[in-house]
Amino acid sequence: MKRIFILLALLLALPAQGTTLRWAAQNDILTFDPHSQNHTTTITLVMHVYESLTRYGKKYDIEPSLATDWKQISPTQWRFNLRKNVKFHDGTPFTADDVIFSYGRIKQPQGTMQIYVDGVKEVRRIDDHTVDFILAGPDPVLLRKLTDFRIMSKVWSEKNRAQNVQDAKAKEESYASRNANGTGAYILKGWEPDKRLVLAANPAWWDKREGNVTDVVYTPIKADATRVSALLAGDVDLVTDLPTQDVARLKQNAALKVLEGHEVRTIFIGLDQFNNELQYSDVKGKNPFKDVRVRRALNLAVDREAIKRVTMRGLSIPAAIMVAPGVHGHTAELDKVSGADPVAARKLLAEAGYPNGFEFTLDCPNNRYVNDEEICQALVGMWAKAGVRAKLNAIPFATHIPKILKHDTSAYMLGWGVATFDSLYTLQSLVRTQTTGADGSFNCGRVSDAKLDALIDAMKTELDVKKRDAMIREALVRVRDEAFYVPLHHQLRPWAMKKNVTTLHRADDRPEARFARVD
Repeated sequence: MKRIFILLALLLALPAQGTTLRWAAQNDILTFDPHSQNHTTTITLVMHVYESLTRYGKKYDIEPSLATDWKQISPTQWRFNLRKNVKFHDGTPFTADDVIFSYGRIKQPQGTMQIYVDGVKEVRRIDDHTVDFILAGPDPVLLRKLTDFRIMSKVWSEKNRAQNVQDAKAKEESYASRNANGTGAYILKGWEPDKRLVLAANPAWWDKREGNVTDVVYTPIKADATRVSALLAGDVDLVTDLPTQDVARLKQNAALKVLEGHEVRTIFIGLDQFNNELQYSDVKGKNPFKDVRVRRALNLAVDREAIKRVTMRGLSIPAAIMVAPGVHGHTAELDKVSGADPVAARKLLAEAGYPNGFEFTLDCPNNRYVNDEEICQALVGMWAKAGVRAKLNAIPFATHIPKILKHDTSAYMLGWGVATFDSLYTLQSLVRTQTTGADGSFNCGRVSDAKLDALIDAMKTELDVKKRDAMIREALVRVRDEAFYVPLHHQLRPWAMKKNVTTLHRADDRPEARFARVD
């Protein structure tokens, strides 16, 4: 009888029968190095394997992950108690040494993830399962930033010569680019770039998955029609990059369901405001984008409502500011969009010394954002009405991103999702004068404004909510009124799936297999 009970207990402890989630989207990850690329698709797949000290719950509240709890010892010192009996996928124990190693690694300048530990001066080891974060100043969003500070195994990284972060601007790779060893709910089984990525459930995970997905097969499918056809044919279970023209049709399909929600991502055009002569332009000896009148003209010429109606089929929120609804600091009052006025745009260009307009190249990804190339094509036509001749250079995102990070651009499209759900994340990354650290990490047009720098630096450490909110508002208004960028819209993000798939829609556009079921 005792043997029967033991056998029964062992059977109950076994995982449920394997369930595979076949997921398709538009673009592939850029690397599996967790400290290299601040790119949503990359982060989304990486976070299934690598974990952080904190994580988001279902409603984006902060909850424990590799840290069980924490407390502030002083305004600039936080103590984190680390989860015990956690192992990396290779069986190595997780300790404080891994947190300290990962902190040193993510700070390396060749990556683009430093913002998640910005303001942290040092991580001190107290004992095997306790660390102190020593800050440069008080930090109102520290716990939110740490959700994307992924912890790597020091032993594994050193063993495989992966101590250095893969360079985000170069094509070079390390062992960590294609291989992984995290503590997370899933184990990387293989990645063939532009073909498929396979994850399998970690049987030794410290937590419990809410869903029943034991295997994930992620397939990047660039072509819209091919991606939708794969869903209709039953070859994939979930598609998170829906062509806008197909959403209504997919909603009518009895075998499918569409999960809708907004995304905290703003799509915009950046402009080179650094070089004295604009690259890839017919203007010689000067840079038109340094003149606020030219930047305002480009903004005035854009018909955002037409892009929403025609290109996006209603699936966008026209944007006047650089943060989306759902981000702390956004208000409807600040985000009021004016109608397009190409006549006024022409007048501004003439006042700036360009009565006949000028020519420049617009770099645009063709496989990253919803209708990215189509949006850029629409912009070319709108700017032409104001006398500006933009030549479209539409290329794959994997080529586009290192190009603009190297400042090899005159104007470019980018989309910015807000991982912390706080405006500082956008302002610091896109507007702060660029340094070698987190400041201006994606300020590819090299905006530099002393007043904005002072506001951004102050809001990093301001704990008084009213004072900080006033700083955020002032900064967002200045970015808008000085036209440092051309905001286009905030994305709406419908996902389509088979009827038997259940998952949690995420405003940060990060599907999580731990919340998914396939019945």
